Amino acid sequence: MNLSQSKVLFMAVATGIIVANLYYCQPLIVLIASEFNVPETEAGTITYLTQAGYAIGLFFMVPLGDKIERKKQILVTTFASVLALILAAVSKSFLVLEIASLLIGITSIVPQLILPLAASLTAPERRGKVIGTIMSGLLVGILLSRTLSGFVGEWWGWRSMFWIAAGFCLILFFVIRNQFPVNKPTFEGSYGQLIQSLFSLIKTQPLLREATLINVFSFAQFGVFWTTMVLLLSEAPFNFNSATIGLFGIVGASGALAAPLVGKIGDKGSSRIVIGYGILLMLLSFIVFYFSAESIVGIVIGIILIDIGLQAIHISNQTRVYSILPEARNRMNTVFMSFSFFGTALGSAFGLLLWKIGAWEAVSLGGIALVALAFAVYGFTYTSKRKRQNDLQNSEINL
Repeated sequence: MNLSQSKVLFMAVATGIIVANLYYCQPLIVLIASEFNVPETEAGTITYLTQAGYAIGLFFMVPLGDKIERKKQILVTTFASVLALILAAVSKSFLVLEIASLLIGITSIVPQLILPLAASLTAPERRGKVIGTIMSGLLVGILLSRTLSGFVGEWWGWRSMFWIAAGFCLILFFVIRNQFPVNKPTFEGSYGQLIQSLFSLIKTQPLLREATLINVFSFAQFGVFWTTMVLLLSEAPFNFNSATIGLFGIVGASGALAAPLVGKIGDKGSSRIVIGYGILLMLLSFIVFYFSAESIVGIVIGIILIDIGLQAIHISNQTRVYSILPEARNRMNTVFMSFSFFGTALGSAFGLLLWKIGAWEAVSLGGIALVALAFAVYGFTYTSKRKRQNDLQNSEINL
């Protein structure tokens, strides 16, 4: 079975709407800090709690997509997301908001259920392009969520954004019920065996380990920048309000235009080369950021570079991961994405720490250090792969 273009586009829209839940809070940090009378860096903890919740949900809930019917799981999780968003909207203390943020992360895993569903319903020669299209929707949701959130927060207050998000997800619940195909799972073991198999995949699949570790450092860079950018732009010399800060999400959305092209290149077997270029773009972005503490033009250029770079890395790695063990796509995706977003959560926390230590200069240098780690993994795994190939060739010669 091959998904129609209209179904692929709807899946892209659905992933964008739901993944946006993870990022609405970022432009609202200053407003939330003001209402609850906490420092802005403390209010920023809700950003990495949301990302940590997402990583938890990915690790413990996404694997069930290989065991229970995927459409049913998507519907239940979407409705749970509605409840978590409402809890955030009515929270009377910062602690309750922190708990709600964790729950929002846990219940916003639907995009990572949609992607394996789409992959399982798509022919191998189209898989990279389809994944790239759906990832475009996901990235647009990530980036435009900040723009929408910034304006809503400035006009109607930060609580209104969570009410609106709950409404979006509730509408989506009913549309998914009518539009998504049923997809039966193939795993017949217990839930415990399912989770145990995640560690077996990590142990036995070197490509999965490589792709995941590169993604961890790349997503950490993403978290470092987008969390601290709010702090930079809300202070002198910019002094921007939440609506203006949210506009920078539109700039980042330009990276989504690269997604289908990256996926198409991946279908031709060039994914690893694209990853190398993606890491290089992220390095350039932090070099630009370092010299742009007082430059809007520099910040804009850096955002374009970092988002295209991350898109190139992530889609190429995801296409590679989906190329192995089709019967375990949900579990492969679980390992890949849960660790990736754990990297985002660590990056957000790391960014807030760097901001306390040395403001924007420290943030930029910390981002460059993370790029260096991604390059190290990329280079080491390339060397190891060449060594394994040479060893194999030598053994064949000896035989």
